[in-house]
Amino acid sequence: MPSSDTPQERTKARPIPTALDLGLYARAEAGPRVTAIEIIALVVSLIWIGAVAVLGLGGSDDEGTQSGLSLILSFLAVILPLALIWVAAMAARTARALRLEAARLQASIDAMRAAYVEQQQRQSLEMKPELLQKLDDLVAAQAAAETKLATFTSLRNAAPPEERAAVTAAAPLDPAQPEPMLGLAQPAQAEPISVADFIKALNFPENEHDKEGFRTLRRALEDRSTERLIRASQDVLTLLSQDGIYMDDLRPDRSRPEVWRRFAKGERGRPIAALGGIHDRSSLVLAAGRMRKDPVFRDAVHHFLRHFDRTFMEFEKNASDSEIAALADTRTARAFMLLGRVTGTFD
Repeated sequence: MPSSDTPQERTKARPIPTALDLGLYARAEAGPRVTAIEIIALVVSLIWIGAVAVLGLGGSDDEGTQSGLSLILSFLAVILPLALIWVAAMAARTARALRLEAARLQASIDAMRAAYVEQQQRQSLEMKPELLQKLDDLVAAQAAAETKLATFTSLRNAAPPEERAAVTAAAPLDPAQPEPMLGLAQPAQAEPISVADFIKALNFPENEHDKEGFRTLRRALEDRSTERLIRASQDVLTLLSQDGIYMDDLRPDRSRPEVWRRFAKGERGRPIAALGGIHDRSSLVLAAGRMRKDPVFRDAVHHFLRHFDRTFMEFEKNASDSEIAALADTRTARAFMLLGRVTGTFD
């Protein structure tokens, strides 16, 4: 149903817009008409007029009459200083007004900049959940792409990782060399641990409910070639946890398998600096401080690095690039990256 209000009534009912209160950004209101500058100029002018009257700069000649030229000079002697006084007063007042305007303009610019930054921050906080999810998906996709890029080479072995030995067994003795008979029963040699189980063991169980992780860890501890590395890794991880350093909190940069292979070939220093992908400053500082002060920790670190070096040299011979990338993401490999940087392995 159409409204019965007349245009005049609708005009009266509509709120009348008022002047926008700009607050700090509003033009300054006119100041007092008479300021200290004008008062000082007036006082100086009166002092000058009094001095002229006392000194009698416009005196008469001997006949008591004043010539025209003398009258002009007397007038200029009185008026010109007064004019200069008031010109200086106006200049001082103008300069003061300009300083106030400049300060107000600077305050306006600072406030606009602060408002812009606040608006940008508010917009970033008010992002839609769908956009945040898309960003998370992009980050995950980028990480997956980096992993694929690092492992984009042909496999070096045809057998699956469950069947290949992680560490090459010791070479058999020369059959021409006589073997001493000790008359003691030799324990049966266990099968070498596979590449897949070796990588799982170096990452350790996720939690107390990870039955498969514990099974793999027990299997690795039965293998003589990996048992020492597992024990050394357990020791340093336990010591690091005492300082609040946990491998799950570290996010190292990924290194290409070619760099790991160069490390396995014996290269050290700057050529393999990319392996030191740990950049967490607090963890590096805490570990370095304990290396200097705690001899037990220092011995455990050197023992771990020595066994990691030896074992990885053997592991690299049987591992593909994708398996090297998987091992580099284990907790043991992260401990190696952290402690390697602390001890200067990559310098």
